[in-house]
Amino acid sequence: MSAFSRNLCSSASRTLRQRSAITCRAVRPIALRTASITPITTRAAVFAPFSTMSSLKSSAPVVPSKREFDPEIKDVASYVHNTPINSELAFDTARWVFIDTLGCGLKALEFDQCKKILGPVVPGTVVPNGTKVPGTNYQLDPVLGAFNIGAMIRWLDFNDCWLAAEWGHPSDNLGAILATADWISRTNRAGGNLGNGKILKVRDVLEAMIKAHEIQGCMALENSFNKVGLDHVVLVKVASTAVTAKMLGLNEAQTRDAISQAWVDGQAMRTYRHSPNTMSRKSWAAGDACEKAVNLCLKVLRGEGGMPTVLSAPTWGFYDVNFGGKPFQFQRGYGSYVMENVLFKVSYPAEFHSQTAVEAAQRLNKKLKAMGKTAADIESVVNRTHEACIRIIDKQFKPMENFADRDHCVQYMVSTMFVFDRLEATDYPDDSEAATSQLVESLRQRISCVEDPQFTKDYHDPEKRTISNALTVKLKDGTVLPEEVVEAPLGHRLRREEAKPEILKKYKRHLGPHFPAEHVDKLVALGQDAKTLDNMDIDKYVDLYVKN
Repeated sequence: MSAFSRNLCSSASRTLRQRSAITCRAVRPIALRTASITPITTRAAVFAPFSTMSSLKSSAPVVPSKREFDPEIKDVASYVHNTPINSELAFDTARWVFIDTLGCGLKALEFDQCKKILGPVVPGTVVPNGTKVPGTNYQLDPVLGAFNIGAMIRWLDFNDCWLAAEWGHPSDNLGAILATADWISRTNRAGGNLGNGKILKVRDVLEAMIKAHEIQGCMALENSFNKVGLDHVVLVKVASTAVTAKMLGLNEAQTRDAISQAWVDGQAMRTYRHSPNTMSRKSWAAGDACEKAVNLCLKVLRGEGGMPTVLSAPTWGFYDVNFGGKPFQFQRGYGSYVMENVLFKVSYPAEFHSQTAVEAAQRLNKKLKAMGKTAADIESVVNRTHEACIRIIDKQFKPMENFADRDHCVQYMVSTMFVFDRLEATDYPDDSEAATSQLVESLRQRISCVEDPQFTKDYHDPEKRTISNALTVKLKDGTVLPEEVVEAPLGHRLRREEAKPEILKKYKRHLGPHFPAEHVDKLVALGQDAKTLDNMDIDKYVDLYVKN
């Protein structure tokens, strides 16, 4: 053995001896700020000795673990299996989310960069009784189907949104939910026995959506994954795994196993959302999370086990490795709060923290027009905003290198609205009219953001949940227009009824390029007929979106 090898082995041995001597730390119990619907118990410290030796009884049968699962995992599994959803407001909102999300996926198919990552791995592959992908002729296995549908949904950043300590888009979970439900129903219709042989209804999909929204949203309320560099799609993967497990017929214990696999699975880093690495992966990251969720559930269905203390295990658990050693905090138990309060993106295909800023710019355009002024007359703009907007999309002087940069830059989106009095998905590509406009670029660099602590406080207030922006425009002649403030965007719970006609128009616009007018009218009418829609077999409903 060389001297280098001896030194390397000696160093490795010391490291292992040091690790084996680590004294386990007590882990703080979860803090609940309000009474839980699903109780969360106190977690005890877990002692997990480390050894480099393999078992001397390696041929012996596996003995089931007697360790208790982390309460965070137990609570999610219990909620999915044991908590009925009795809120008609949640179901009504879920119907709107359902059609809106499908429409967003269809709209994404108009963009080549999205279409080229869809379809089977091997061109021409058709899976018997497989998942059908809306707007295409693809019929795929449920794992790849979940990726396809999830990527379409998220591509244009135009589906629903949830803002808290962690932000995200709960309808991203529909990629896993719809792919799984469609595959189960087609398989069972052909004589299979998935998920106890049931042919699922749209109502079943809506309930799964409500629960996925709730899991993702409640975890996001108090826990910031972005602050430790992780992307919010980790919550899509966890929520999708939980509800997909139930749909597939896994029992509560198996669902705990599957959820633990989702937490241990490699977590996506946010770097693809931020300079200098902003790129299109942010548009298919949720599809990737949906794909992994379904894949993990199928592994557990075939007998794979779980890891009871995947979160809390000292040194090697999620908390110590990825979360600074801190356990999750919870503001409320699981019910239907998130679906009832979710935010719809109605007006603009733009990162949600900018929605009210773009609306303020649109209002100011009317005032400028009345004055005989245009965007060319603007000297500068100050945006009084909340902390999350500054942290995520304040890119005043950063070069706009691609689509992903532009739809996550508040200055670019506001500038485009001022110059063209619009903000559409076609304003983000490199060769678009907006992206090549010298006036848009010049004005973008003259729009600054300043935080208003009250706006930040209201953003986190569970009773308000506003996403406020306020624009002050100074003209080149010295005139300063009165500040234009928009606190709640169209699609917020406080403006939900105002938003519904616009959500319907948006859905119809997104259907238009794909189907004949009479078929569009049929889908729109069906989307408004709650009783008929709820009782429709999900595979028959998906068939209405298939293109030959």
